[in-house]
Amino acid sequence: MHCCKKFRLPGLLQRSVGLLLRSALFAWLCIATVHAEGISVNKAEVRLGEDGYRLSASYDINLTFAAQQALTHGVPLYFVGEFSLTRSRWYWLDEEIFQGEQTIKLSYNVLTRQYRISRGALFQNFASFEDALNILARQSSVTIPADLMKKDGNYMAAARLRLDIAQLPLPLQVNALTGKDWTLNSDWYRWVIRPAEITARGESKAE
Repeated sequence: MHCCKKFRLPGLLQRSVGLLLRSALFAWLCIATVHAEGISVNKAEVRLGEDGYRLSASYDINLTFAAQQALTHGVPLYFVGEFSLTRSRWYWLDEEIFQGEQTIKLSYNVLTRQYRISRGALFQNFASFEDALNILARQSSVTIPADLMKKDGNYMAAARLRLDIAQLPLPLQVNALTGKDWTLNSDWYRWVIRPAEITARGESKAE
């Protein structure tokens, strides 16, 4: 009667295989981290209120390692939320109906261990980094007067969130211009708005 024997790799080969597997796992984690970093649009929409229209967008924000390190060492990060609204014209260039932006400051106080989101003179403190990012991720434009948009027209809305490299300390600006460690820009996200549909439903989401 034959017995099955457990097959074992030689010691040196076994260690080599283990090292190879660990290296592959590390490489996969690095690739996953790189793909996760950056800013992307999660949702965009327009709402109609009593005073007019308001564009809004929510983002998925994953800071790069360099940005996180700078933030935790007290370097504030300035983000710019931008919105635009245009109307297509077959006889001429597109007509710009609205363009606006606002700067949002994300900072960390090393002494109090609190994060802060600031918009001009207004600010709000947070105990956790995730809570601060949740607020930063939700951006809205100022109110756009309703009479700027014709009910029977089609319009193109656009939204973007980016890190303002120009407001980094000078040594970090140099690094940002020569590498990808500070690449945090969602690029423009565009969607069509039809005012007639917004009147009926109260809002129009990105298509």
